[in-house]
Parts: sequence; C-alpha cells; structure tokens
Amino acid sequence: MVSGYTGERRARLEALAALLPAHGLVSRTVGGDDPVLWVWHPRTSRQTLVFATPANDGWRFLWSPRGQGTADDLEGTCAALRRTLDAPSVE
Repeated sequence: MVSGYTGERRARLEALAALLPAHGLVSRTVGGDDPVLWVWHPRTSRQTLVFATPANDGWRFLWSPRGQGTADDLEGTCAALRRTLDAPSVE
C-alpha cells in the first residue's frame, strides 16, 4: 500500500535533488513507493541515502551519519550534505 505521504515526500526529495549539482553532488531518487534520495560526491566517492519525513516543524531530511536539514532551507541542507560527503571516512 502506498503511503499518503509518498507524493509529498517525492516532491521534497526532487526539490533537494534539483539543487545538489550546484554543490558538486550527484543524486538519484530510488525506492519506488517509499522514495529516498541517493547522493554521491564524485570527488570523494562518499555516498549516503537521504530520507524525507514530516516533523513537528515541517519536513525534515535525514542522512547518515547524524545529518539533518529542513525542507524550508534547501540551500542549507545541500551545504550540510556537501560537508558530510567532503569529510574523510571514519573507519
């Protein structure tokens, strides 16, 4: 069964994806009825999945490790994703 939030979730992820190339990042929506955004940094080869979820203060994006941003600040979210994927891996 498709979630009632699927369309809105997809729209939020697509809005974020549209801005990522200006920050040097590549993305692709995956997941079908439960969409997530796969984000990749071509220089570092680091990648993460970004989830969009409703929160008390609007929509929030979540990614690993411990990253988050808001749908109200897409540029800030892009910058935070770039910092996450610029950082060296912790092994």
